[in-house]
Amino acid sequence: MKFLAGFVIAFFANVCCAAPSTYKVGVGIADVTGPAAEINTMGYASPTPLTSGIHTRLYSRAFVIDDTISRVVFVSVDVCMIDQSVKTEVVKRLQGTYGGMYSAQNVVLSGTHTHSGPGGHLQYVLLIITSKGWVQQSFDALVAGIVRSVDEAHNENAMRDAHIYYATDILVDANINRSPSSYLNNPAWERAKYTYNTDKDMVQLKFVSVADGEPIGVINWYAVHLTSMNKTNQYISSDNKGYAGLLFETKINGPDIMPGKGPFVAAFASTNLGDVSPNTMGAKCLDTGLPCDFVSSSCNNRTQLCIAFGPGKDMVDSTRIIGDKQFQKAWEMYSKDNSELEPLEGPVQFAHQFVNMPNYTVEVQDPVNGPTTVKLCSPALGYAFAAGCVDGAGAFDFTQGTTSGNDFWNLVATALVEPSEEVQKCHAPKPVLLSTGEITWPYAWHPSIVETQLFRIGQLLIAAVPGEFTTMAGRRLREALNAEAVNSGGPSNTKTVIAGLSNVYTHYVTTYEEYQMQRYEAGSVIYGPHTLSAHLDQYKKLTRSIFKNEAVEAGPVPPFLLDNQISLVSGVVFDRPAFEHEFGDCLVQPYPFVRPNETVTATFVAGHPRNNLMQEDTFMTVEAKQSDNSWKVIRTDAHFDTFFYWEKTSAVGQSEAHLRWIVPADTPEGEYRISHFGYYKNIDAKVFPYSGTTQSFEVAAGAA
Repeated sequence: MKFLAGFVIAFFANVCCAAPSTYKVGVGIADVTGPAAEINTMGYASPTPLTSGIHTRLYSRAFVIDDTISRVVFVSVDVCMIDQSVKTEVVKRLQGTYGGMYSAQNVVLSGTHTHSGPGGHLQYVLLIITSKGWVQQSFDALVAGIVRSVDEAHNENAMRDAHIYYATDILVDANINRSPSSYLNNPAWERAKYTYNTDKDMVQLKFVSVADGEPIGVINWYAVHLTSMNKTNQYISSDNKGYAGLLFETKINGPDIMPGKGPFVAAFASTNLGDVSPNTMGAKCLDTGLPCDFVSSSCNNRTQLCIAFGPGKDMVDSTRIIGDKQFQKAWEMYSKDNSELEPLEGPVQFAHQFVNMPNYTVEVQDPVNGPTTVKLCSPALGYAFAAGCVDGAGAFDFTQGTTSGNDFWNLVATALVEPSEEVQKCHAPKPVLLSTGEITWPYAWHPSIVETQLFRIGQLLIAAVPGEFTTMAGRRLREALNAEAVNSGGPSNTKTVIAGLSNVYTHYVTTYEEYQMQRYEAGSVIYGPHTLSAHLDQYKKLTRSIFKNEAVEAGPVPPFLLDNQISLVSGVVFDRPAFEHEFGDCLVQPYPFVRPNETVTATFVAGHPRNNLMQEDTFMTVEAKQSDNSWKVIRTDAHFDTFFYWEKTSAVGQSEAHLRWIVPADTPEGEYRISHFGYYKNIDAKVFPYSGTTQSFEVAAGAA
């Protein structure tokens, strides 16, 4: 009996606590920072601001996961969204190096959704109007950096046997719903299933080396927009998620390792953040201080006066607070013993299909007629799109929540193309402002062919979606895929995470009920009211194909429009130093004595930052003098407490670089100096490097 009892205990121990699967895992990180001067930032759909420097650099973080039979690559990129042209070119370059190992099917590129990166990298017209068209430097910087990050992760010396652990927890105070009136239009029974009107769940994958138990990396998903840096910001910034990643990587790699250079990689990726804001103080009227209108988010019928505020004293402080909250919760989850986490167990698989969205048909439940087959719409944007939202209002007299047009703007819109009766009927109740699917000049304004993609790693599904799903839309997708997996023979503990803004950008996806309210998110659903139903149908199909080992057709090939691109961005003609100065001369020296928490400033004669993007490099350093009189770099332009600001000072090529360092509270007393690096272009269009260094200054003991 003792033997039998021991056998039973051992049997159930193996069933309940099976050893985690061993995967080959590689991680990589690379700089994707684009042009830091005079390029429109992407995200707020506004012609201003233009980039004028760097607060934090932008990175691509790649994770290669292999079960010896199948391999997938997940890449989280500090960019507003991934474009089809970027995905296509990245895959092309990877295949040029590795052959058929990588393809559109097993590579996911997911944008974090920072609104403070340079634009102009998207191939469809609507998405590059505010950037004055195509910006080749933005595109090249993204593609090259993404490929480098995958190269680094792919490296044989980097690939290690690893266990992957899944964890989830609740972070309550780092997001709010910016369209609560829309959310309330969802069925009461459905809302009753959830405590909050945003997802407070944080999901994290922890990658641990089998050989020595050392950490390799983490991927973290939490629903929040990267709009802590508001639409007045001129610095390139990875915003709150980028800061969280820097904190995590510094914690593991150590403070002496510069950002983007360490072996441990922490990606804070996007998920269903469509209606989710980091501006947790909520929206208020600038003129009265009172709450904005609940339905339209306007003040006296003006959206420009209704602005949501973050928890900090300014946008940089708000970025710090929201980023730190994500990091602290992620670190708490990471610090749990592996035995407290859920190991991923099972194969690596993937499914992928291109679909023509305007031609997609799906069966929906009509409240009057019962099951009805509907077809999606030709792309179009509504009036509420132009209104903007509380994180960044539009420039004109549009308001959210409108389901009727305006004679003046109807006239403006029809100057491009008058929306056909079919388009207006298909998109109802959305009043169509821009019928982008019917505009073909100078080339396509919006995508029609869209990538859909699904990864499986053990019991985890990663749904790579081509846009911004709202809270409830994301909940419906996760619930549908979990059920479909089980019904198709998958594990009973299947769970789904959504990777937002992946592969191609198609704006927003709301529920049908939210669509009726026509707030900003709904006005930005480009394929009509049944878009979510089509996505549910399509991703369920991909789920079945994985668990039933059924092939899916590749689908129609999307266009690659780089040869069609038009750019109105002027180039750098030449640079000229200030009178009686050379490039790199320090015009304003730092104050000779500072204390922790004070700010050190310096100004240099500069060249144009677009002469060289300084990828994997820096426009500035802070150095500390060592005991042997050598100098050690302790800060670059990628650190959160440094600021590189570029200013044009004349119309004939003169400019200055203004550098700032906010001295951390724990900075040791001693001697420090600041250096500036760059490139200038002469009258013959030849580019040369330059540098300059300040006089040294003392950091005294004791905080200011």
